[in-house]
Amino acid sequence: MTGILQIIFWLSTAAIFYTFIGYPIFVYLVSLVFPRRIKKSDFDSSVTILITAYNEDKDIREKLENTLAIDFPHEKLEIIVASDGSTDKTDEIVREFEDRGVRLYRQEGRAGKTVTQNNAVAISKGDIILFSDATAMYQPDVLQKILPNFADESVGCVAGKLIYVDSSRSGVGKGAKSYWNYETFIKENESRACSLIGASGCLYAVRRSAYKPMYAEACSDFLIASILYEQDLRTVYEPEAICVEQTNRRTDKEMTMRVRVISQTFTDLWRYRKMMNPFRSGFFAVELVSHKLFRYSVPIFLILLYFSSFALAFRSEFFEFVLLVQTIFYILALVAWLLERLGKSFRLLAIPLYFVLTNAASLIGFYKFLRGERYAKWEPIRDPKDNAEQPT
Repeated sequence: MTGILQIIFWLSTAAIFYTFIGYPIFVYLVSLVFPRRIKKSDFDSSVTILITAYNEDKDIREKLENTLAIDFPHEKLEIIVASDGSTDKTDEIVREFEDRGVRLYRQEGRAGKTVTQNNAVAISKGDIILFSDATAMYQPDVLQKILPNFADESVGCVAGKLIYVDSSRSGVGKGAKSYWNYETFIKENESRACSLIGASGCLYAVRRSAYKPMYAEACSDFLIASILYEQDLRTVYEPEAICVEQTNRRTDKEMTMRVRVISQTFTDLWRYRKMMNPFRSGFFAVELVSHKLFRYSVPIFLILLYFSSFALAFRSEFFEFVLLVQTIFYILALVAWLLERLGKSFRLLAIPLYFVLTNAASLIGFYKFLRGERYAKWEPIRDPKDNAEQPT
C-alpha cells in the first residue's frame, strides 16, 4: 500500500510540475529551436470592429468614444455594436453615435454572445473582423499593429495583448494580474512555436473569409484557434496591440466568470477532441493537452497529492513536511478569503487565494460540464471602471 501511495504522490507531483513549469519551459525551447516567424508587411484592408454587448449602458459610451479615436481611415472602418437583447439603455446610447458611423445590430431575445457574434459577422462588411468587449479600452494604434500580421497568408487570427489594471488594489486583482503575466509568457512562446490555442475575447482579429459560425455554447475566443488551425491557419500573438481592462475585485465574480469559461472550454475540447490528436494536429495538439487539459486537471492532481501525502506522513518525516506545507498554503488562501469577506485585503496572500480560486473553478466547471450544463448567455460582472486607468 505504501508503494502505491508513493506512486500516486510522485505522479501527481510530476503532473503539477509539468503543467506549471515543465510545459512553459518546453514550449519556450521549441519556440527558440523551431521558430515560426510571421512575415509582416503593409496590409491594406477594410476592418469591422464588432463589440458584443448585453446591458452595458455604464461602459458603452466610453467604449465607443475610445473606438472612434482609433487611428484608421474612416472609409475603411465599420463599427458594429451587437446587442444581445439588452434591456437597459445600451441600444439607446449606441443610436446616439449613428451619425458618427456606428451601427447597431440588435439580437432580439437572449441568444447568447456566440450566436449574436455569428449573426453580426454575417452582416458585416470588413475583410478583417476585430472582436471586442464593451469594457476593453484600446490604444489608438491598435489596428496599425494588428494588420501587418495578416500579410502572412498562414495567419488567420491575431490576438492582442490584454493588460489588467486594478485601481482598487484588491487581492483578487493582484492574483489575476500575476496569473495573466504568467499566461502572457506562455502565449508569446506558443505563437512563435506553432499557434495560439485561444485568444483574449477583448481583442482578437480574424479573416472574415475564414470565420465559421459556432454553436451557441462555444467559448468563441478559445474555439476560434482550433477552427482556423483546421484550415491550416495560425493564431498569432501581437504584443504591441494593446488593450486595457479592469480586473474583477471580488472572488465570487471571478469564480462565476471562470466557472463559465472553463465549462465552455471543456465542451469545446470534447467537441473538437480530434484536435488533441498529435498525428492530426501536430504540435498544436501538444499545446491543447498541456495548456488546457492538464491545466484544468490540476485540482485532481492536488487532491491526490494531499491525501497521498497525508497517508504517508505517518511513515515519513519528508511526507509530514510536504503535508504541512500544503496545509499552510490552503490555510493562507482561506484567511485571504475571510479577510475579503470582511472588506479587507492582504495582498501578500493574493497568490494562494487566486491559485485555490482558479483550481476550484476548474473542478466546478468540469462538474457542470459532466452534468450537461451549458452556458450560452452571459451577464456583465466587472465593476465599473476607474476612468483614471486608461491606455498609455
